[in-house]
Amino acid sequence: MDAIMAATRQENAAGAARLAAIGDLYALRAPEDDTEKLCWVIDGFGGLVCEVAAALGVSSNRARAQLDRAITLRERLPQVAAIYAQGLIDAVMVAMIVSRTDLIIDDALAREVDERLAAKIVRWGRLSKPKMEQRIDAVIGAVDPAGVHEPPAVSDSRYLDVRPLGPGRVQVSGSLSTASGATLDAVLDAIAGQVCGADPRSFDRRRADAIDVLVSGGRLRCQCGRSDCPAAVAAERPAPVVGARAMIQVITAPAPVSGRAVGFLPGFGQIPPEQVEQLAALGGGAVVRQVAVPPEAAESGYRPSAALVEFVRWRDLTCRFPGCDRPAMRCDLDHTVPYPVGPTHASNLKCLCRVHHLVKTFHTGWKDQQFPDGTIVWTSPSGHVYVTRPEGAHWFPTLGTPTGVVSVGERPPAKQGRGRCMPTRKITRAQERRAKVLAERQGNQERLDERQRRRERELAANYQPPPF
Repeated sequence: MDAIMAATRQENAAGAARLAAIGDLYALRAPEDDTEKLCWVIDGFGGLVCEVAAALGVSSNRARAQLDRAITLRERLPQVAAIYAQGLIDAVMVAMIVSRTDLIIDDALAREVDERLAAKIVRWGRLSKPKMEQRIDAVIGAVDPAGVHEPPAVSDSRYLDVRPLGPGRVQVSGSLSTASGATLDAVLDAIAGQVCGADPRSFDRRRADAIDVLVSGGRLRCQCGRSDCPAAVAAERPAPVVGARAMIQVITAPAPVSGRAVGFLPGFGQIPPEQVEQLAALGGGAVVRQVAVPPEAAESGYRPSAALVEFVRWRDLTCRFPGCDRPAMRCDLDHTVPYPVGPTHASNLKCLCRVHHLVKTFHTGWKDQQFPDGTIVWTSPSGHVYVTRPEGAHWFPTLGTPTGVVSVGERPPAKQGRGRCMPTRKITRAQERRAKVLAERQGNQERLDERQRRRERELAANYQPPPF
């Protein structure tokens, strides 16, 4: 038990040390003082997020959260940071404290909340997340009532998430309005009931299979196998298509001797042959492709052909910046060595999401080198080296076939004033954040004032004079 407790404290302290180092890097880079970039879409803070993401090997969103926590602990909650550095609280509590205190705008009130939390939080480690959140909000409310986050409205918490669960499977979860949920539930029940009683599937499995009918139209086909199935007659009648069909793209390797090949569905991973056939049977809803390796000759012109674009997107599958997994279909195609010094060729093209494309183009210090098999070697402004390899070549080795060494000239020096070409925002990041905080605080204050007026009206309506 002593070893478990000691290891837990060491783990917590290591997390605190990581955030402290990120805070030190923030102070060193001082992005708020880089006036040239303050109104850039990817400003100095955004560039720092990319550096942290590459160093940690995580997505930009996770790196941004780490940076936000590091800045808050460094500048607003130093006493909480000291408790964390001792390993007495964990990362979950720290993340919750940072997110719950972000509406406090008065530095003196922030220091008071910091002091009160530091005196209590060590004892809150055994609480559930909802109870921990309630305790944190109580401390904030006692000092700065308008700084307490209101629970989101039901209409603001709707979502539907589809995540890969394993080879050939996904998990669907979400939160809908009662009306939408009840409608969906009733429709799935109705479709699941379109088979005869001899169908071997359970009702829950038929509800899952009903999703295919929901998106492609028609009726659920019975699997009883009987020639006199009463549901078969109904299934032959046409039914209206429900909703709109989305385009789904699936890549497969050349079919083996058996004639069936596994596929890859971007965002979800590898799928078995029967699901490839199922998607292909959707008609206008899916496209199954076998991608060919392009010829070694470079193309003329800046814009690549459709065939070359297709190969590069399927080879890469994601943005090629370290830690980024944005799907290639949502990415730009970037010439590693800028055109015309670098040719329009598979060995000089890669997928970059818009954020990382802008970072590479306008933030000095990032360097990239591409190899014929699609491997990219990145060097960050701090001199650290990161290697990314094409995801498509992992699933289909043919896509990792070297596409030839290209002849490139010397990269031209960066043009003076090229930052003027960076897309800009109307207000700085700090101004945008402050406007959001002030708007939420104003809404909180209006709700607090209304509650006070309601309480006064209730007291006045129920007032009884003393009997003397």
